[in-house]
Amino acid sequence: MAIINMTPDSFSDGGKYGNVDAAVAHALSCVRDGADILDIGGESTRPGAAEVTAAEEQDRVLPVIEKLAAETDALISIDTYRAETARLAVAAGAHIINDVHGLQREPEIATVAAQTSAGVCIMHTGRGREQEKRADRIADQEFFLQQSLGIARAAGISDEAIVLDPGFGFAKDRDDDLELIARFAELHRLGFPLLAGTSRKRFIGAVTGRQKADERDVGTAATTAILRLAGASIFRVHNVAANRDALAIADAVLASAAADDQRKGL
Repeated sequence: MAIINMTPDSFSDGGKYGNVDAAVAHALSCVRDGADILDIGGESTRPGAAEVTAAEEQDRVLPVIEKLAAETDALISIDTYRAETARLAVAAGAHIINDVHGLQREPEIATVAAQTSAGVCIMHTGRGREQEKRADRIADQEFFLQQSLGIARAAGISDEAIVLDPGFGFAKDRDDDLELIARFAELHRLGFPLLAGTSRKRFIGAVTGRQKADERDVGTAATTAILRLAGASIFRVHNVAANRDALAIADAVLASAAADDQRKGL
């Protein structure tokens, strides 16, 4: 899943693809590098970012989605928590709704997904819910995501349309993120495919000493390989080519392990 930011203030590439032609060209280059999904966002989610209006968000993302839908067969995802933006984006050609608030900020977004048969990425966040957070990190994931799954099911979204995202970096510190990587396999008990969004996050900079976000692609690729071995299915990244290489190695290791198990009759 390639990150296509239509924002002036995103933490890594804010303003770099601020017009439609630049964003579409970048998205198509990501497809050439091996992206299967293009995630289009019109509002920065970095801490302290200014909130934009729904109209501003839609003005940024809808022309890009329309153009990409006409120019590529790649799946298109809309990164939004707003129900109306999601509805318009799917009408413009998006296939997936990626909600960093896990359907809990505007629950009507779940109805949009159900009515349009869009796929849904449900992300865990700790923002704004300090009083209800569980001390154990996996328990908190399960508590929050089960609430989101309840909203999804009440709206009529099928389980087959859902992917879960533990929300690396969202109201989480370095230790939170590292523990989530170490315990990632425990999230499989929720029973859904898992998305990993570690790309260029602050914890990678803290571990590697890379202060500039665009210098964290090697660290990102390392987390991608680790999380693939732990069973992650989708990887939301800035640098598609580097992470494709990391996945090729991880998948080769998994294939070798599977072949060895087969030889042993396991």
